[in-house]
Amino acid sequence: MNIPKKLDVIIIGGSYSGLSAAMALGRSLRNVLIIDTSKPCNQQTPHSHNFITQDGATPNEISQKAKSQVLKYNTVHFINDRAIKGMKTNNTFHILTDSGKEFEAKKLIFATGIKDIMPTITGFSDCWGISVVHCPYCHGYEIRSKKTGIIANGEKAFHLAPLISNLTNDISILTRGKTGFNPEQLSKLKKNNIKIVEKEISEIEHEQGNIKNVIFNDGSKESFEATYAVLQFKQSSDIPELIGCELNEQGYITVDQMHKTTIEGVFACGDNCSPMRSVANAVASGNIAGAVINRELANEQF
Repeated sequence: MNIPKKLDVIIIGGSYSGLSAAMALGRSLRNVLIIDTSKPCNQQTPHSHNFITQDGATPNEISQKAKSQVLKYNTVHFINDRAIKGMKTNNTFHILTDSGKEFEAKKLIFATGIKDIMPTITGFSDCWGISVVHCPYCHGYEIRSKKTGIIANGEKAFHLAPLISNLTNDISILTRGKTGFNPEQLSKLKKNNIKIVEKEISEIEHEQGNIKNVIFNDGSKESFEATYAVLQFKQSSDIPELIGCELNEQGYITVDQMHKTTIEGVFACGDNCSPMRSVANAVASGNIAGAVINRELANEQF
């Protein structure tokens, strides 16, 4: 595989947003390199939903189909590697990979995603993406009418509660400690018959990722058929920060509506810059980033 050392665009991250950006650029004859480790955050999720034409497909089916279509454009290249270092000199970006390869490009896209920080609850990570989920739009229909928990507290739990109450009337909020709701929130939760459990969680009992019981620190347990959880996260790559990209208060890469970061020539798309965490939004953001970069390149050459 003959990959040019000097490219128009390097895309770090080859899942939905990165592939979407690459397609827009490939169709505009841009020389593009995608660098990806092939370890997406949703690899444990059995099915993807809420993305038209692909509803119910596995995440791998969607990404492999996308990859095969994108790589039909002969100016788009893909390597299975990890970008470990990046720097900018003048108007050129230099990227070094784990295998020792070096590339440079006029523009840079981070489609690197985020890394969920799993709580110290036995069995939690085994259920993540299967029966312990993050999004009612991605998973809610499939677990509708089931006995459901929300592992969160305060504003984050209260944000989910109305959305989930539209899907099931058997909800408990598992705050893992003292309740963080204000009086108005407590009143609304009570009005909607949402129970609050303030006990710490020690374990999730499950069968092949399907939750059966939540076990609390006092030894008691309660059965659930599904739970939502709000997790802390960190950026999957530290390169954006190392080259000067600003992160916002939530920990996402700061971008404008065109997915430009605070560093000229650097763009970000997908989960690393937005709390709207879904395949559809990742694809949309990558498409925008690719189109805007092509416009910049075209204007620079014109």
